[in-house]
Amino acid sequence: MASVNQLTDGDLVTHAKAGDLSAFEQLTTRYENRIYSLAWRILRHNQDAEDVTQETFLSALEHLGTFRGEARFSTWLFRIATFAALKVLRKRKGLPTVSLEEATEPDSATQEIPHPEYIADWRQSPEELVGRRETSALLENALSQLSEKHRLVFLLRDVEGLSVREAAQALNLSEANIRVRLLRARLELREHLTRAFGDPMRAVKNTHSHHAH
Repeated sequence: MASVNQLTDGDLVTHAKAGDLSAFEQLTTRYENRIYSLAWRILRHNQDAEDVTQETFLSALEHLGTFRGEARFSTWLFRIATFAALKVLRKRKGLPTVSLEEATEPDSATQEIPHPEYIADWRQSPEELVGRRETSALLENALSQLSEKHRLVFLLRDVEGLSVREAAQALNLSEANIRVRLLRARLELREHLTRAFGDPMRAVKNTHSHHAH
């Protein structure tokens, strides 16, 4: 018989649904660091991130019977965590809690993809910099400057490694919406990071107002 560590998420979910709490504890062990990391990057506050992490697993345990396996278990967890974190953000801002779709509606004025103001004079894309220790602080700072809707998509897609389809499932958005927001997030991050990495004398001022290449 396979050890607990060798069991797939699906196997552990099946055992947990049958009442085996140790199986759910193993799922918690597998994902608690990633859930905490996601929550912290959204909320930028340790205690709030810890609270969201705890709430995510309590909610997952409570609603485990509703998990049908149509998405990966990790995608389902990320969705729960994202909604829990957004609820904290709404309370902070004194805003009524709204659905994620409403909260992340694109600007009605324009559907165009903004072109960065400056063109980066460096080769690595923001998503390639995520794992590099020496640039992580700069990237975290740049991430904090993204709008909430763009930061969420970048975190799920490029940091947590979800596919476009999985990110769409986690955020309850269309795949097309995910792609547009991801592109916008990457462009905005590239511009922020260009200011940190690029030589201002070599930065090329963008003369195109709207068209992305």
